[in-house]
Amino acid sequence: MAAKEPLVITDKDQMRNWSRAMRSQGKAIGFVPTMGYLHQGHLSLIREAHEHADLIVVSIYINPGQFSPTEDLSTYPSDFDGDIQKLMAFPGGVDVVFHPHNLYDYGINSVMNNYQKLQLGNQRSQSQVLNPGLPHKTNSKNCNVKEEENGAVSCEEEKGIGHETWVRVEKLEKGLCGKSRPIFFRGVATIVTKLFNIVEPDIAMFGKKDYQQWRIIQRMYNRLQEESKKHAWEGPRSRFIYKVIGSEVVRDDDGLAMSSRNVHLSREERKKALSINRSLLRAKSAAEKGEIDCGKLRDLVIQAVNEAGGRIDYAEQIVDQESLEAVEQINAPVVFCLAAWFGKVRLIDNMEIDG
Repeated sequence: MAAKEPLVITDKDQMRNWSRAMRSQGKAIGFVPTMGYLHQGHLSLIREAHEHADLIVVSIYINPGQFSPTEDLSTYPSDFDGDIQKLMAFPGGVDVVFHPHNLYDYGINSVMNNYQKLQLGNQRSQSQVLNPGLPHKTNSKNCNVKEEENGAVSCEEEKGIGHETWVRVEKLEKGLCGKSRPIFFRGVATIVTKLFNIVEPDIAMFGKKDYQQWRIIQRMYNRLQEESKKHAWEGPRSRFIYKVIGSEVVRDDDGLAMSSRNVHLSREERKKALSINRSLLRAKSAAEKGEIDCGKLRDLVIQAVNEAGGRIDYAEQIVDQESLEAVEQINAPVVFCLAAWFGKVRLIDNMEIDG
């Protein structure tokens, strides 16, 4: 059987029109948002999406809105041609790859240059880069650039271009990753909202590896869906999205949670990083045997990661699965979330524990 090559769409209106045309034919659309450099974790989301929908849309878009100037936007791994080949080889394939050039307008030269450099490496041809929606010239004099939120750059719009509108889920974004990456979740929530309104899917798939991100998207969806139901009108925009589905963490054979950033680990760093999953499994086993003191469980994991040569970003919280509020004793379903550095790579993982 010949490989199924997906339709590649870069224009927002074309993407929206395709979705509406398919839905008018009674087709349900599943959506898997990604930043590319696809691995088995992404493919598992596509596989599950096939169980809920007739047609599948995968977005490939490295979102500059969730990176601060000190983070790895310019070095984030990308391989657009390789991603297309993986999707073509995947059983059932996908119908559309939505690959927009820019979903923001920045008035900051350094950020825009990083973005253009990154996207140039992602494209099949130069002609695809020259999209009218991409501002090729920026003028930083048109913007007041200020430092906010631990070094994250924002732009106050005057005469020029600049992004100033963000979607936030303030309560859930404060802890865990939000402490060391204060703009990350506003960038995630904003871009997912944009993608939902462009693709207009019936279901969307998210992995639980970034548990906080999954819960933030779920909370955002629930609140916006409530409002869309209250104010719905009879027409193509009478709903926000049908359902958001979370999929379990996908791991390599050695237990390391799959991530596009894993490619940056040296062989020795990867070996050391296995301490994350192993220690989380030991904590879960201890809890299942009756240990309910979260302090003791945290100490077990922190010690194991430190002894392996990792540098803890956070592991101080075992939190309620719904509210993400810290608990000191396990008497309800919780999740143990952890982030640690191995070399220059920041890895995240989590383990759900039933109360």
